[in-house]
Amino acid sequence: MAKLYFKYGAMGSSKTAQALITKFNYEERGMRVWLIKPALDTRDGKRTVQSRIGLSAPCDTVESSDDLYARFLALHTDADVIIADECQFFTAAHVDALRRIVDERNIPVLCFGLRTDFLSHLFPGSRRLFELADSITEIKTICSCGAKATVNARIDEQGRVVTEGDQVMLGGNDCYVAMCHKCWRTQIQLQKLNEKEI
Repeated sequence: MAKLYFKYGAMGSSKTAQALITKFNYEERGMRVWLIKPALDTRDGKRTVQSRIGLSAPCDTVESSDDLYARFLALHTDADVIIADECQFFTAAHVDALRRIVDERNIPVLCFGLRTDFLSHLFPGSRRLFELADSITEIKTICSCGAKATVNARIDEQGRVVTEGDQVMLGGNDCYVAMCHKCWRTQIQLQKLNEKEI
């Protein structure tokens, strides 16, 4: 019986590398993989999934307005598995479509992505995956203090933690640092104290 999987972690937890390794493992056994990501994610090219350690693969992109189930029926019913990267940027309707593929077509769907944004708020796609996934697994990474990182801290050019802005801002190690909640909160408090002293 196929399942909908959600594998989430903070920035730098090797989510994309794991997605690409999973793709390789399926293909090594002669199985067909439909690799997808949201069109919003253009950091490494519109039609490429690439990890920080250099693994990459071509993919299909999903626009926010796409009917993902109809697209699957039209072009990808031969897929043995669907692997989705950066699934936090999917709409709830996209996740509903992936759930429908699992239920009606008995095809496993593995989604990789972030749980929360830079303010620790759930992304819409992640929220829906928490509601619908059969299997939810955290991919762990650590803060610079050694504790488990759970916050995707957005940083500015001076390395200061950003606490305002749009939920979506594409970036990598230049814009985000994985932190434990305590270090994230402490850094924000120190910044506020320094601002008062100036």
